[in-house]
Amino acid sequence: MNRACDFLVVGAGPAGMAAAATAAKLGVSTLLVDEQATPGGQIYRSVEHRDVDKPGVSRADWQRGAALTREFRASGARYLTGTQVWQLDKDHKVYVTDGSEARCIAARRVLIATGAMERPVPLHGWTLPGVMTVGAAQILYKTSGWVPHTGTWIAGSGPLLWLYAAQALEAGGKFEGILDTTPKGNYAHALRHTVNALRARDYLERGMALQSSAREAGVTIIENVSGVEAGGDGQLTHVRYHSGRHWKDAPATMLLLHHGLIPHTHATLSLGAAHRWDAAQRAFAPVTDPWGNLDVQGYAAAGDCAGIAGAEASALQGRLAALEAARAVGIIDDATRDAQAQPLMAELKQALAIRPFLDQLFAPRASLLAPRDEVLVCRCESISAKQIRDAVALGCQGPNQMKAFTRCGMGPCQGRMCGLPAAQIIAQARGVGTGEVGVFHVRPPLKPLSVAELAALAD
Repeated sequence: MNRACDFLVVGAGPAGMAAAATAAKLGVSTLLVDEQATPGGQIYRSVEHRDVDKPGVSRADWQRGAALTREFRASGARYLTGTQVWQLDKDHKVYVTDGSEARCIAARRVLIATGAMERPVPLHGWTLPGVMTVGAAQILYKTSGWVPHTGTWIAGSGPLLWLYAAQALEAGGKFEGILDTTPKGNYAHALRHTVNALRARDYLERGMALQSSAREAGVTIIENVSGVEAGGDGQLTHVRYHSGRHWKDAPATMLLLHHGLIPHTHATLSLGAAHRWDAAQRAFAPVTDPWGNLDVQGYAAAGDCAGIAGAEASALQGRLAALEAARAVGIIDDATRDAQAQPLMAELKQALAIRPFLDQLFAPRASLLAPRDEVLVCRCESISAKQIRDAVALGCQGPNQMKAFTRCGMGPCQGRMCGLPAAQIIAQARGVGTGEVGVFHVRPPLKPLSVAELAALAD
């Protein structure tokens, strides 16, 4: 079954829901597709099944998410759940599958709102059972209420680390300790952005409260950790960390890793859209204008997939993209778009004021981005950091040439996990910036699908 619409939105997080709701209320024929069964994305996951008025560290987040979800549900936008995009064409045809059959959706405008992913940081033992990301643990918490109880350590840096720790502790979870890898020098550099950051005083106060909640719960917090490793033979048994001048070991049954968020650019890269190296966020992001437009006609990106912005800013970006879509399909004129956008842009500027401070404070430690030779970088194809460095020594200049040398990035994840680390290792080995090295080319299908699903297109 094939469909058509004026405005197709990919992703039901804050940006996607806000965009779909805004466009539909303006009278634009709108369809939102998302992989999950309910709207919310990662940050508002399962919000419709929560008591959003219950006191707690995430009460305000849940209430914002619930209000946005209600707005989306009431907007009249069509909604396809459990639907995965596997190809985007420049002629505005979007190919999707629900796991049983593929279909094609024709749209006049397409908004990519696929959000963020956790920064992959390869380290010794990161493929052991018992090692997972904080984001994965948070999904378990939001969908089933699961929290860790014994032998669990958290390692890394960033706001999500402290938010999850507070959520889990509030739900009765326990941690052996938190290994904070934030370099001490980051605090001094972040102070340069304090004036702007104070415009988001509530955000700063909340961040300090989240950190205090871990200390008040008696969790051991070890700061300025410069190295982390997972140890064990076929299963995590201990965590090893470098603090001060020494390596230390601690028993562990679970290690949760988090080193910040980066834009999820798989979809925008597949279009061949222009991307830039964001030196502040240490990641690649698509090039967009103030309305979210990409340099591919008819396509736009909003939210964290266009640059890490946070939930509130992402929703505002989604609304701006919706106004542009309504203008592009002839529902409103330029003057109406601009008038309705003016207060949104003012709010967006306010919401983004905190970003330079956070980007500097939680910039990843350089030593963590240079894994030892024996560390696996490409998990799918079992390619080590040494194999990548050896390929550079043979003349390999970038990630796409690396595929031919080593098969790095050619596994089921198609470079999602190894793309940025591989680019960083190549850049370090060549003595150039990561932006000069570039990223993997992305080709369809964006995710695996069966021949049976593909055959359904013939109907």
